[in-house]
Amino acid sequence: MSKVWFITGTSKGFGRVWAQAALKRGDRVAATARDASTLDGLVEEFGESVLPLSLDVTDRTAIDAAVAATVERFGRIDVAINNAGYGLFGMIEEISEAEARAQLETNVFGALWVTQAVLPTMRAQGSGNILQVSSIGGVNAFAGIGLYHASKWALEGFSQSLAAEVKEFGIHVTLIEPAGYATDWGGPSSVHASPLPAYAEARERMVKWRKERSMKPGDPEATGEAILAVVDAEEPPLRLFLGEAGLPMTRAEYERRLAEWEAWNHVAVAAQGEAVQA
Repeated sequence: MSKVWFITGTSKGFGRVWAQAALKRGDRVAATARDASTLDGLVEEFGESVLPLSLDVTDRTAIDAAVAATVERFGRIDVAINNAGYGLFGMIEEISEAEARAQLETNVFGALWVTQAVLPTMRAQGSGNILQVSSIGGVNAFAGIGLYHASKWALEGFSQSLAAEVKEFGIHVTLIEPAGYATDWGGPSSVHASPLPAYAEARERMVKWRKERSMKPGDPEATGEAILAVVDAEEPPLRLFLGEAGLPMTRAEYERRLAEWEAWNHVAVAAQGEAVQA
């Protein structure tokens, strides 16, 4: 049986690739974008299998309306992908309140509102897949993109709790964690805070470090089959890296964490205090 997908951020990048992968195999897709005209190509190619919707994920009322329109058109929602989001570049001290709030409104609250909007339909069906597009930056953190990391760590946290809460309803949750891909994430789709001179040297070191670690970016077109495999699995994973860099980078991160926790465990244990006698 064909699936019905609800995907945010389908104008380009991952969202577009995944919408095309679903449509090419005969599924139906409610494709959303801030500018619905960017979805014209999908409609021309796949016709009635596409429901193009204009959507700003910071508008909760609009999200509810878009989900309702999807159910009215297709009768159900089997897969919801929270893909809309962007990167905010800047040292923590450089980020303005407006920039910080806007980052969280899109990357965290947008995903939260979509998730809440699709859950009643999925619970009634007794099935569904919610895919949250996180990042390798959802399990690691580097200088210069702290608020982006904060948004993805928040997404990871509420999604792991969500997975435990909805499992009994036949709903699966998967965090998709891409490494470096040839998308617009670090280009036109990103926002940059006004730089402070105090961080000029640190910024130069950061740029140099990134160049030294640079690797060939992944091809977004190659990710379609991976997403199809996730939504078709009887027991999909809670987390899935996309690309070869994710696992070794995160393994090294957790090795550092464990080593530090071990080194300071005597302090942690001492903080327990004397056991209370029964």
